[in-house]
Amino acid sequence: MNNVILIGMPGAGKSTLGVLLAKLLGHTFLDTDLLIQQQENALLRSIIAQRGIDGFLAIEGAVCAGLQTENAVIATGGSAVYQPEGMENLRRLGTVVYLKLSYKTLSKRLGNLKNRGVVLRPGQSLRMLYDERVPLYEKYAHITVDCGQMDIEHTLQRVLDALKKTPQG
Repeated sequence: MNNVILIGMPGAGKSTLGVLLAKLLGHTFLDTDLLIQQQENALLRSIIAQRGIDGFLAIEGAVCAGLQTENAVIATGGSAVYQPEGMENLRRLGTVVYLKLSYKTLSKRLGNLKNRGVVLRPGQSLRMLYDERVPLYEKYAHITVDCGQMDIEHTLQRVLDALKKTPQG
């Protein structure tokens, strides 16, 4: 399938880059966070408040596992990597691109975590979350693009170049 799936921490630019990439490739753009909100008829923060983090993660995993599409750029929520069934489906659907950021760059970009809808468990710091997720992003990625010190145009070009060099792309 000719899809590109973007994974990475919140603030990595998955949604912004995804829209631009979809326009350049002539693909549809899908954001799994928006699909979840549409399916549940509620904002992500409301879903988390009502169902808890584990309930939200189960919904996110089910949405990713059930996704079937072609010629799309898919931006995932940063926590999608916690659900193996969903991630294995995304890997089958196309090329998974990890938009990598250093912790220092990430902490500068994110600002107020509550406003960003970052899924943090009680007592969990951003650093702990980062350290927990990075190995998962690396595990599921076909391609890793370090995008920390670049503007969106340079990141977009790096992703396009990497996709051209990848058999799945």
